[in-house]
Amino acid sequence: MKFVEGHTVGVDLGTTYSAIAQLDSEGQPISLKNTDGRSITPSVVLLGEEGRVVVGPSFERTAIEEDPSHIIEAVKRHMGDDNFYVVYQEKKLTAEFLSALILKKMKQDAEKEIGPIANAVITVPYYFNDVRRKATQDAGRIAGLNVIDIINEPTAATLAYAWKRDELGNPDAMPDGERTILVYDLGGGTFDVTIVRYSPTQFRVLATDGDVMLGGLDWSQRIVDHVAEQFMKKFGSDPRQDPVTLRTCVQECEDAKRELSQKAQTPVSIYHKGNTLTVALTRGDFERMTADLLQRTRDTTELVMQQAGVEKGQLDDVVLVGGSTLMPVVEEMLKNVCGREPSRTMNPEEAVAQGAAIHAAILEARATGGESRMAQAVIKRLRSVSTADVNSHSLGVKITDPNDRSRKINHIMIKRNTEIPASVSQKFVTTSDNQQRIHVIILEGEASDPDACSTIGDFRILNLPSNLPKGSPVEVTYRYDANGRIHASARELTGNNESATEIVRDSGLDIAGVDRFEMLAKDYLVE
Repeated sequence: MKFVEGHTVGVDLGTTYSAIAQLDSEGQPISLKNTDGRSITPSVVLLGEEGRVVVGPSFERTAIEEDPSHIIEAVKRHMGDDNFYVVYQEKKLTAEFLSALILKKMKQDAEKEIGPIANAVITVPYYFNDVRRKATQDAGRIAGLNVIDIINEPTAATLAYAWKRDELGNPDAMPDGERTILVYDLGGGTFDVTIVRYSPTQFRVLATDGDVMLGGLDWSQRIVDHVAEQFMKKFGSDPRQDPVTLRTCVQECEDAKRELSQKAQTPVSIYHKGNTLTVALTRGDFERMTADLLQRTRDTTELVMQQAGVEKGQLDDVVLVGGSTLMPVVEEMLKNVCGREPSRTMNPEEAVAQGAAIHAAILEARATGGESRMAQAVIKRLRSVSTADVNSHSLGVKITDPNDRSRKINHIMIKRNTEIPASVSQKFVTTSDNQQRIHVIILEGEASDPDACSTIGDFRILNLPSNLPKGSPVEVTYRYDANGRIHASARELTGNNESATEIVRDSGLDIAGVDRFEMLAKDYLVE
């Protein structure tokens, strides 16, 4: 990786809120504040008139917006989706570009505090596939950042947790050697649960799972639906059909959700077509109407514990990350599942960005040869830490089903939660006589149906020997390197013909596309 001149930061690009952080000269992770004096910025984009873009607008500002389609929220859920775009000033704006506007705003605000920012580590949910990770990297580049790495959110949170406990890079801090912790990350739009084992000089992920379409937004939506249904029963019309009313209702319900983390009951009011309804919502009501959502996170937590070989009561700590973990019922559930009280030592809304800042500083310390604004003791400590990650999705190859030659299946080569780097070789056979070429299609996903997986690359072996009989052996090798890059090769063993490819997270967009959007971003006044 190449560093460019300027400050290096860590960024948590969240579904509902985003944050940016840096290690100070004494090695302490600090959150950098926006122009409102807050350490988190709402991940909301308001596309105003004449190219004026407001990131994190106030509710009062969004309430008077005449075109609700110009208020963009939860764009993270659309990262890597080629079918998602917003039309603005006769231009199609992708999720990458809209995310870049959020990053640009945070970069601008943080630069007022520390000066020019050049390099960044950006976080993603563990369960983001390669396409979504590429899109996140593109967003950073469009925003004018040199993206030195993409790091998984639970890994970042673990770094922040262990670093703040003075346990990473400090061999005297842990006389017992290792700790095993569970990181439960329930944010506004995504969910991850991860088990990590770490020592002063190394931490490694044992197992992870999650859902990129599950988060606090779904809890809020249950309140919206409940209130709207009560309104319909009384007045016969659905307030969700009016975009302006819906927006006000969503904000009311979001506020109510937060209130119920502190209170046993709160009122929710809705006004529509001259009628007003106030619903008294109790915490018990809220927990009952969202019980299935919490159960989904519980099932995932129990699965990850099983995959990691960790029993109830064996964890050294349970770390809560993400604003949605402030709901009391989350803590109660985890106490029951894990056999211990979850830790509240971390700020759940800042931990991920601060962990990304630590990871960024580790990379910087290794790359700069000791030339840094940080103290030499901090640099030495940073350099002593190494990490071992796992893959969050299985890697497979599309093959003909041996039991039904009319269909194709995904044959998994490297299972998810395999520690990387990793390499696997397997032998297959040709499917017809005198076969002229072999087409290797690389799949990412757990399903046996290739159409339910993501195709992330392919390559061909050409010029096979003439009269090659059906059933001739072919060896396929998949490899994850230490940087998470995917390498695949295949060799036809009769004639020893070989071909290979590397899946490099260069860009979901091509270089010209990134450059084009980067120029467009400069045309917009982001405030």
